[in-house]
Amino acid sequence: MQDAAVKSGLAALCAVSGMAALGLTDNFVPFITERGSLWQFHFVRGVMAVAFLMVLAVLGFGILRPRRFWAVAGRSLFQAGAMLIYFGCLAFLPIGVVVAGLFTSPLFVLMISALFQGKRVGPWRWGAVVVGFAGALMVIRPNPSDLDPIAFLPLLAGGLYAIGAVATRAWCEGESTMVMTAGFFGMLAVMGAIGVLLLPGAEVTGAEGFVSRTWGPLDGPMWFWIAVQAAGSLVGIGLLVRGYQLGEAGHVAIFEYSLLIFASFWAYVLWDQQVPPLAFAGMALIALAGAVIALRSEEPSTLRAPEAVE
Repeated sequence: MQDAAVKSGLAALCAVSGMAALGLTDNFVPFITERGSLWQFHFVRGVMAVAFLMVLAVLGFGILRPRRFWAVAGRSLFQAGAMLIYFGCLAFLPIGVVVAGLFTSPLFVLMISALFQGKRVGPWRWGAVVVGFAGALMVIRPNPSDLDPIAFLPLLAGGLYAIGAVATRAWCEGESTMVMTAGFFGMLAVMGAIGVLLLPGAEVTGAEGFVSRTWGPLDGPMWFWIAVQAAGSLVGIGLLVRGYQLGEAGHVAIFEYSLLIFASFWAYVLWDQQVPPLAFAGMALIALAGAVIALRSEEPSTLRAPEAVE
């Protein structure tokens, strides 16, 4: 019993530490958005991450050969698409809003499981879906008289991430974490390369040009911040995976919502981005909804919160 309690505590510590790493490093993205490109960022960071994983594989810490290549590629396509939107939104929206949108993923997972996989969902979890989306609207605060579609893009990221989460269980059972992580970063590198090669590359100065630019200067500061973001993502993912190895998935998933706190805290410290009380209340509702889904799910490993793969 004592060993179980220790493992549970270590699992929670790993999950919270992983979210702390991601919450901090994601706040460094504005250093990249001013002069860099979304497509360049994902291409360079993806290549860095895959190269690092290849070194680990050569040293004997895992293998990078998937059992089902197209299954891993399909799953990676959805999750990479979610992260493409996530980081693109960071140039235009407060990070708290973007993270809150991504964390609607468990709500979409539940809906997909019920509507397309025929899984039974009780009133508690359907109620959690309603509460979670109400919380998302409180964070986004759409103004009917001045409706900005960009504000809803984080919800699209959450939906794509949910499809990837379902695909992880349905298509990729038996694949190693290293294979799926490499597939994810590799797909982002491919998407980045496609954007660099095919988009016209409108030259817009400042953060507003982050999505439209195809390439920016790769000088010392840019290499540094991209490397920091890549390292932070790998550390955060590694700690989160370790947390799921040590503890029950449904319980560990709850601690992932600490990303909302860390991201908002560092956004305030670094960029003076203040979160209104209504938005904080909305974040709390999203976290509550995710906790209800995770704890009442019969298959918590499928319906848990997003694994913050960035």
